Amino acid sequence: MPESRPYHHGDLRAALLAAAERTLREKGTAALSLRELAREVGVSHAAPGRHFKDKQALLNALALAGYERLAQSLNTADDPALPLEPRLTALVRAYLAFAIDNAALLELMYARKHEPDASEQMAAAVEQTVGSLERVLAEAQQRGEVIDGDPAELNLVTGATLHGVAGFISAGWLTPEAALAGAEGLVHFLLHGLKPR
Repeated sequence: MPESRPYHHGDLRAALLAAAERTLREKGTAALSLRELAREVGVSHAAPGRHFKDKQALLNALALAGYERLAQSLNTADDPALPLEPRLTALVRAYLAFAIDNAALLELMYARKHEPDASEQMAAAVEQTVGSLERVLAEAQQRGEVIDGDPAELNLVTGATLHGVAGFISAGWLTPEAALAGAEGLVHFLLHGLKPR
């Protein structure tokens, strides 16, 4: 059955995801509707069904796209040649910059409401992002720069701290400028603790 309006974008899936991310950023998850997205990009209301079986599939795809972008940001920021503290500071700044620019998307990425079909993809996406920080910590352990212990547990503290700061930014309790300026001190506290030596 031909679509009621001709489609000229070339890549419907990408156009739908871009429109969905705009809606997410401006109005939140509740405002997302496959029918409305179809109208926005100028296709029949049935056309999005070729790429997303339902709204949850769309949300999963948005979250995965967010993880891909976050992974690119972290990979770009990472310099294994740097000493540990400035290396982690660069990674923390990249994470916070992503959080500042993509607050609603980051919230969606961390939501646990992803459908079971996407759980393997989500786990791989988390491994590419949060897992990259764990690998940095594990390498530092091997060099004797970080305490012994399960790198996943150490990374839990790092991840919780970063996500907490991102939440403070999103809630308006911390300005983006202050968060980015405080990245070096944050990493110092993570590496050295608060107890005087």
